[in-house]
Amino acid sequence: MATQMYGADVSLRAESRLTERSQTTIPAAIRDALHLKPGEYISYTLLAGGKVIMSRQEEEQDDPVISQFLTFLENDMKKNPQNIVPVPVTFWESIKGLTAGVEVDLDAPLTDD
Repeated sequence: MATQMYGADVSLRAESRLTERSQTTIPAAIRDALHLKPGEYISYTLLAGGKVIMSRQEEEQDDPVISQFLTFLENDMKKNPQNIVPVPVTFWESIKGLTAGVEVDLDAPLTDD
């Protein structure tokens, strides 16, 4: 039976604990109710008073502006292939110098830093 909580129907409650790394596991009952699978995205909405709504993020739709821009680029590259030139070696060298010693672990969780 659903109960009222701040004007919203509540049909399921669950709790989880925050780890030292500020991570948590979504309880199985919530995962099941939202039909969440590994790798899917979750959307969080912060309400006034500190309440959070967590929902399954629907599949992302293609951004029409980005799609049109990419189509524009593709067409321009086909019409004007003479404008496509390699990036100068000096540019790559300057990038290497600017990023020297910077280590990036793409699998590491994001932090507040």
